[in-house]
Amino acid sequence: MMDYTFSVPCLFGLEGLVGDELRRLNMENVRVENGRVLFDGGADALAAANLRLRMGERVLLRLGTFPARSFEELFQGVKALPLEDFIPREGRFPVKGHCLNSQLHSVPDCQAIINKAAAERLGSHYGLKRLPETGALYQLQFSIMKDQCELFLDTTGAGLHKRGYRAVGNDAPLRETLAAALVTLARYRGRDFFWDPFCGSGTIVIEAALIALNRAPGLNRSFSAQSWGFVPESAWEQAKEAARDAEFRGEYRILGSDIDPDSLSIAVSNAKKAGVGRLIRFEEADATKRDFPAEGGVIVCNPPYGERMMEQRSAQRLYQALGKHLRYADGWQKFIISSEPEFEHYFGRRADKKRKLYNGMIQCNLYQYLGSKK
Repeated sequence: MMDYTFSVPCLFGLEGLVGDELRRLNMENVRVENGRVLFDGGADALAAANLRLRMGERVLLRLGTFPARSFEELFQGVKALPLEDFIPREGRFPVKGHCLNSQLHSVPDCQAIINKAAAERLGSHYGLKRLPETGALYQLQFSIMKDQCELFLDTTGAGLHKRGYRAVGNDAPLRETLAAALVTLARYRGRDFFWDPFCGSGTIVIEAALIALNRAPGLNRSFSAQSWGFVPESAWEQAKEAARDAEFRGEYRILGSDIDPDSLSIAVSNAKKAGVGRLIRFEEADATKRDFPAEGGVIVCNPPYGERMMEQRSAQRLYQALGKHLRYADGWQKFIISSEPEFEHYFGRRADKKRKLYNGMIQCNLYQYLGSKK
């Protein structure tokens, strides 16, 4: 496989962190842009990025870029791409994407045009009027921005935030990719005591354990590109071996507590599925009353917030109680994410630092209280 350009979409606010991840993986020509990070590489880079990225959402292989000011221009631009180098005779190639600030703004129409152009290109190459589309998935994804189209192949499949440890139907309020970002921003590497007093289903503490171990988050799942003929199996095996060789060994002090026993039961199960159950202690406790589990350490948490008025007032009272409880915890650094615009007022203290992040489409701030680590 020759070298290509890859795009890693990410939640807004995480672009720099994803760029740093890719540089640590020794990826070539890393470029940080709004909402995504680009890099260059071949099959080895494709496999390593999918297996080891903690904060990116997926890895897209760019097939080409061209102007698309009309449907005809879009059709001819897609048809000119060497799709047969990637998609085999039986390959399935559904299309999805988005348009922004462009003359072409109807996503369904653009999907239909791209699908038709790809079918004509591939049908002509394979000598078929109708392609079977019974084989592996080659998801085409397009982006049309300011009349410029980029066409990609999605190498990942289910988003990278799906590590494989979350129970089916268990919707946590925080994506794994954002949880990993919070732990990274707290500079936790396994040395300090780590505590999430609102652990819910365990996402933050599980990501903390994976980071402490330096364990690749994608080792327990599969990816779309594993079934592609132009990506050799050896690339995946070598990437897995390198990931395992990079792991650490050790014992860590990680605590997840929550007032809800049902959530804790899910958290324990999720931690076991992630292979870090022995590294995390879970307990039922009220975050506003529990004694501090150590003289100092790192608190990273996502307290509940309310979408409706009564829930919002309840959340504000919770922030007040939490602020009073943590007021004298100077040995602890605190990293609290919230969508409440007046969080500092209710918490009772201005943050040392604030960082704007997005939990899906919800604008939040990460409030950082740096204290004095002991």
